[in-house]
Amino acid sequence: MEHISADEFHNRVSSLNSDDLILDVRSPSEFNEGHIEGAQNTPHEEVTGVVDSLKSYKTVYVHCKMGGRAKMAAESLQGVGLDNIVCVSDGGMQRWMDMGWPIVK
Repeated sequence: MEHISADEFHNRVSSLNSDDLILDVRSPSEFNEGHIEGAQNTPHEEVTGVVDSLKSYKTVYVHCKMGGRAKMAAESLQGVGLDNIVCVSDGGMQRWMDMGWPIVK
């Protein structure tokens, strides 16, 4: 599994297409406060429940606020056999917002 920083993730977001998914594993209330456009919200403790839908994507970028929950979720997904996971393990939404990059509410 590839681990990337929030900065690297930001660099990749503009070139994502329909077979890539941004999976935001924060709580629904955190997600509603602001998220990356097009992101899907599934709390980290529930990600194994959406494995079948994640299989259809070329790449699933897993992120959270700082990186801890993203690591847990990514490891869970890898543990059930997914090989299309990229973990944003350094930074996350906190870095995204600190940098003033665009969010939707």
